[in-house]
Amino acid sequence: MSQERMTRRPGVGLALRGNPVVAVLRASHASEYAPVIEALAAGGVTSIELTLSTEGVFAHLPALVELFGARVDIGVGTITTAEQANEAMDAGAAFLVTPVTKLEVVEAAVDRDVPIFPGGLTPTELWSGWNAGATAVKVFPAGTVGPGYVGHLRGPFPDIEVIPSGGVSIEDAPAWIAAGALAVSLGGPLLGDAFRGGDLTALTGRAQRVTALAAAAVAARGAR
Repeated sequence: MSQERMTRRPGVGLALRGNPVVAVLRASHASEYAPVIEALAAGGVTSIELTLSTEGVFAHLPALVELFGARVDIGVGTITTAEQANEAMDAGAAFLVTPVTKLEVVEAAVDRDVPIFPGGLTPTELWSGWNAGATAVKVFPAGTVGPGYVGHLRGPFPDIEVIPSGGVSIEDAPAWIAAGALAVSLGGPLLGDAFRGGDLTALTGRAQRVTALAAAAVAARGAR
């Protein structure tokens, strides 16, 4: 890998800068996504990750981007190959997320200046993704380490940007942001039963709550 590639890094999207919350959506089929995205957007969550463990993501992504792209950033997660990364970007993905550190996936996103959040847990994995040009690294599963892990990583890697995912609850969000996380990533604790016929108004309420908690944590961190 060239030094030029190592120093290139896609920037954080405006949506994530405005609200440091990523909603992770998993459903039986991507045709179920639109009402849930609408409810999340109504609650202020503006970064939406569509996971490839859901059938039909690539087929439905262009229409979802056309429908919601002016209000939210829609990215694709659970990417494990460069081919999937390029297909997602071709379909309009605003960012990419991986469950593991695959440098060829990071390189594909960096080459096209698309934000990329590769997953890892160990310092070796997380540094590898960051050093390859990741926008931020996804600590996964974050519930196994806790917010204090951010400070431990910042010891040897003072500039590394971190997004925790997996085992992060709505109530956990402020602690992670206070610890220095760029954003938090939530799936089940935020989505609840939304894809099983649950109340979408309640989903909007949860989105509003995590948005408010995250904003307060960012403000408190800035005041220190």
